[in-house]
Amino acid sequence: MAKAFASVGDMEEKNVSFTEIGRDLYAFTAEGDPNTGVIIGDDSVMVIDTQATPAMADKVIEKIRSVTDKPVKYVVLSHYHAVRVLGASAYHASETIASDLTRSLIVERGQEDWDSEFGRFPRLFQNAESIPGLTWPTATFATSMSVFLGTREVRLIHLGRGHTMGDIVAWVPDSDVMFSGDLVEYHSACYCGDAHLQDWPKTLERLAQMNPKALVPGRGDALTSSDQVHEAVALTRDFLAALYGSVSSAVAKKMTLKEAFEACRAEMDPRFGSYAIYEHCLPFNVARAYDEASGIAHPRIWTAERDQEMWAELQG
Repeated sequence: MAKAFASVGDMEEKNVSFTEIGRDLYAFTAEGDPNTGVIIGDDSVMVIDTQATPAMADKVIEKIRSVTDKPVKYVVLSHYHAVRVLGASAYHASETIASDLTRSLIVERGQEDWDSEFGRFPRLFQNAESIPGLTWPTATFATSMSVFLGTREVRLIHLGRGHTMGDIVAWVPDSDVMFSGDLVEYHSACYCGDAHLQDWPKTLERLAQMNPKALVPGRGDALTSSDQVHEAVALTRDFLAALYGSVSSAVAKKMTLKEAFEACRAEMDPRFGSYAIYEHCLPFNVARAYDEASGIAHPRIWTAERDQEMWAELQG
């Protein structure tokens, strides 16, 4: 039986949690939906990833206002995917920050990404008509920059390519807390459609060397101890190894994309099939892994049309 496209069958509202994981550091999580991080400084607030629409962002703002009345001055894009960034306007921040590489991805594929993800995640795009347009950063950087919320420093760092080529983490030195974006997931599938799969494990190693005491992953529960952080990094690494290992082996054997998909499913279903958005991600993940193993270094652009064609080929 053909599976429902992407997440169109997932229309059940998720339960939201707002967890303090360090002094004035919060994780907005919702049972495997995209997470948002909140950093409260002396005089202002920084938000890490914004939700998909202003209406969805309003749910985050309601939680922020339950703990502080300080203005949201900074919005940080850990990377660029529509479900993470198109709610930015709701915060009325004076600065929106991303990496140089992320800005280049917006130029290259921002509209295509919006159109694609809108079709994949109907529940996350509540009141989509309120989105004013693509979210553009007002400031970018190459490798790192520090932002000061009064005396509180937040370091934004590009540790390397992974989930996309432009991923950054937010590091709060006074608490050893990290906001990782989708470089780390916890009991949720990694989306790898725009990934650099051979680089991602190396980037995870650099992240792990920073020894976070707590971490907000891209999806899944807030990680409130070093042990949980280590577990999440290990699970993410295992997921990527199983994906790229099985697909690259299939490519070496000159299997078709469909054959590679079935080989990957046999490897991954028993271990990761229960993860949030696993069935949604798997075809996109295999398609990207197949491309990378075939020598296509720069991820091809996903469009609404390509999404449907690939899904019909692999999940039909």
